[in-house]
Amino acid sequence: MEQNNSADTATQKHLEFGEKKIILVGTAHVSSESIEEVKKAVTDIKPDSVAVELDENRLKNLEDPESWRKMDIIKVLKNKMGFLMLANIVLAGYQKRMGENAGVKPGDEMLAAIETSRSMGIPLTMVDRPIAVTLRRAWVKNSFWGKSKLLSMLIASAFSKEEVSPGEIEKLKQTSEMDTMMRDLSDYLPAVKEVLIDERDKYLASKIWTSPGTTVLAVLGAGHLGGVQAHLQKLAAGSESADCSAIETVPQKKLGSKIASWIIPVLIVALIVCGFVFGGRQAGMKMFGSWVLWNGILAAIGAVAAGGHPLTVLVSFVGAPLTSLCPFIGIGIVSGIVQAVVCKPKVSDMELLQEDATSVKGFYRNRILRVLLVFILSSLGSSVGTFAAGASFVAVISSFFDKIFAVFTK
Repeated sequence: MEQNNSADTATQKHLEFGEKKIILVGTAHVSSESIEEVKKAVTDIKPDSVAVELDENRLKNLEDPESWRKMDIIKVLKNKMGFLMLANIVLAGYQKRMGENAGVKPGDEMLAAIETSRSMGIPLTMVDRPIAVTLRRAWVKNSFWGKSKLLSMLIASAFSKEEVSPGEIEKLKQTSEMDTMMRDLSDYLPAVKEVLIDERDKYLASKIWTSPGTTVLAVLGAGHLGGVQAHLQKLAAGSESADCSAIETVPQKKLGSKIASWIIPVLIVALIVCGFVFGGRQAGMKMFGSWVLWNGILAAIGAVAAGGHPLTVLVSFVGAPLTSLCPFIGIGIVSGIVQAVVCKPKVSDMELLQEDATSVKGFYRNRILRVLLVFILSSLGSSVGTFAAGASFVAVISSFFDKIFAVFTK
């Protein structure tokens, strides 16, 4: 049974479940005040263990600022993680820009908790879900319209010049401010809110609950305080399981989705065949040419808009009509790899990655970011080309049936 504690504040929740005590410390990820609060909480409470809202990979990145240099952009594209990497870079760049106004770096409060705990010999537990799993689940669970809104939101945050004062950052720890932000996110992107907030609230609570010791101090973003507390209460009452297996992997495509991924390619080929059968060689070649030109030209335009190398543009034009008929690989992967090979990223691109991700000029100056731009924009061009060509096919096929209908009604 949970006991109330008079030591609770707006950013700290002291929960007691029988012999087990859990202290939640809510932070703003770029707050100097949060850094001091975390240090003081660890020092004063001297918990049996400290749980931190990080996963093992993010911990390595925080502790090793040179980790960006080890990134292989070609491997990222081959593993179909181009969008996920772009999202991660944009979000990190946005936090970095906010932190500059407060004089801190993103994640400094987490490092403060880790360093203070280590100096006192207190065991640490990383309790967050891997960021790659979270971003991939957010992408997979979104509709096409939701993906478009998510992409536009990321682009807007990347190029926003809005200045955030240290005072405004501290306000993010207030419940009313966080509630407003969560409502806005829930209305605009419900699937993203479910994955980024709701699922992680459950995941964090489960990992905190199973952290070693009778007194556990957990350091997490202020936006998770209410949700994590609610899940901890359910875990203590036995009305919820600590098993998170259902939300710690990326959902596999269902059979219906796999079949659907073949429907458009098969339909396109079928329409072109119908063109040859009902309209003759001239009509069939016209439809085939329309498919090649719509796909190729729009994919090439995307590559040009991304500042791609001439060879990348050529590959986008030639490859898009082919990759659009294959569910296993998109033109963005092909054109992105070509761009990375012909304009190989330098060490300086790695070093300036997050900084360059905060401006349009930086995206075009940084070779890694330009590879990701080529990946996104050539893919977008090819997708638009697929629908445009399909629409033109429908018009041609419709005219065939009009002629057939006219013959039978004479």
